[in-house]
Amino acid sequence: MQAKNRDEFRVIRNLVFAFAALMLVLGIGTLGYHALGDGKHSWLDCFYMTFITISTIGYTEVVDVSHYEYGRLFTIFIGITGIGVLGYVLSTFTAFMLERDLNESWRRRKMHQKIAQLRDHYIVCGVGLIGSNVAHELNATGRSCVIVDSNMQTMQRYLDAHPGQLYLNGDATDNDVLLAAGVMHARGVFAVAHDDSMNLVISLSAKQLNPNLRVVARCHDVKNAEKTRRAGADEIVSPDFTGGLRIVSAMVRPNVVSFLDDMLKSEASVRMEEVSVPSGAVRKTPLSPASWQPRQPHIGRAPRRRGLDFQSFLPSCAEGR
Repeated sequence: MQAKNRDEFRVIRNLVFAFAALMLVLGIGTLGYHALGDGKHSWLDCFYMTFITISTIGYTEVVDVSHYEYGRLFTIFIGITGIGVLGYVLSTFTAFMLERDLNESWRRRKMHQKIAQLRDHYIVCGVGLIGSNVAHELNATGRSCVIVDSNMQTMQRYLDAHPGQLYLNGDATDNDVLLAAGVMHARGVFAVAHDDSMNLVISLSAKQLNPNLRVVARCHDVKNAEKTRRAGADEIVSPDFTGGLRIVSAMVRPNVVSFLDDMLKSEASVRMEEVSVPSGAVRKTPLSPASWQPRQPHIGRAPRRRGLDFQSFLPSCAEGR
């Protein structure tokens, strides 16, 4: 990203220099013709004379330089200098347009190639306040993801902070966009657009294209949760509803919330994880406090059997010291 910014700055600097040189030639020519005529010609006539000279239009001379000493020499000087500067302006501007288009096309092609090589990645549809946090958490925990949004300005704000992020600019409700994001090889899709109807369509489209992936959808209005689930979403999350419960828990269960915050918001990428345990591999006897290792990470497990949840947790290292 820094190299890209340096290249853009260099090209823009050259354009500014070229236009400044052109304005300087026009100014010198206007002042020169006005001085040669001893003020007999208007400023507009002098500017027009300079313009038709450097642009090689060749209309009738507004200022007759044959009556003035060094008039034709001055016109030759303005013509040669102006034509050279004008050619530099046109070539710099053309190079700027071509370089920008070619670079953009090359970057887009490389981006599509990288996305096509992804396996077991995640697709984040919508990069607003929720989607940007989802993508940030995936990156913080070492999970590959592709962000998709139709608003390039919204997506650019996230890309400025995460230059290496893979992205697609398009409508996530379009099957072609989901296919380009690698939905056939993805592990999951986050439908976190700002509109519930869009999230419903994204969930439906993703499940139709790849029934094996997991879809988690954002639902602003809880009344739309069941509709979104029927459309294919495996899990529905309402930020407003969940946020309300979180606020209450922070008041009445501060210790539990503090522990969960450490697991969910630690900058050291410490997270609670879910691990599939093969049948027969679960330890039948719980670990005793005597078996705790002060220097080893603590362990939490929550096996699910026959619809019932059994949970146990070992205290942290600090508590065992």
